[in-house]
Amino acid sequence: MTYIVTENCIKCKYMDCVEVCPVDCFYEGENMLVIHPDECIDCGVCEPECPAEAIKPDTEPGLESWLKLNTDYASQWPNITSKKDAPADAKEFDGVDGKLEKFFSPNPGTGD
Repeated sequence: MTYIVTENCIKCKYMDCVEVCPVDCFYEGENMLVIHPDECIDCGVCEPECPAEAIKPDTEPGLESWLKLNTDYASQWPNITSKKDAPADAKEFDGVDGKLEKFFSPNPGTGD
């Protein structure tokens, strides 16, 4: 098992999870974060820290495509180990449906 970041992180990009991760397995895209599944130690401390409830165990049904997205982009985006401010409009996007199709950016973030 591993934890993965799902759709609700897009355009919310809260980083509370980054700060508590003991193995620094988060990677930063332009408008979301992902977890590197091979680096995650399944401790689960990140899940309750996410205000957008975007972090889920990969054992939940229907998350296969999110596991793939996390795996793919963790190898392309820079590692992030410290918390940054969330986007100013993060609360407006929390809970919005269809964010993957409408807003996902494959561009990397700035990292640390």
